[in-house]
Amino acid sequence: QVQLVESGGGLVQAGGSLRLSCAASGRIFSINFMGWYRQAPGKQRELVATITTGGSTNYADAVKGRFTISRDNAKNTVYLQMNSLKPEDTAVYYCNLDNRATWFRSVGDYWGQGTQVTVSS
Repeated sequence: QVQLVESGGGLVQAGGSLRLSCAASGRIFSINFMGWYRQAPGKQRELVATITTGGSTNYADAVKGRFTISRDNAKNTVYLQMNSLKPEDTAVYYCNLDNRATWFRSVGDYWGQGTQVTVSS
């Protein structure tokens, strides 16, 4: 099993910044993808950004150029630096860890409890 603990959410004005952190513990494979997803009220959960153990990143178009995902493999921690925040970024942000037996085969998908990000206009 894998446990994910998120921190860093809060209330910020439009144009401001926040940094989310997610620390993973438990049975973590040497190949894994970590990422952030978000869910706004009345909407489906959506991808924000992911990063592999090798450092390859993927971003949703809505956050490209504003958000940066990074990780510290030694600490099994992933970060999301969010700049130029907009009211439409308001959502619960969830950390995800996807353990991989190989780069192409997932063997376990885990979620954090979520952290609220609210951007006021």
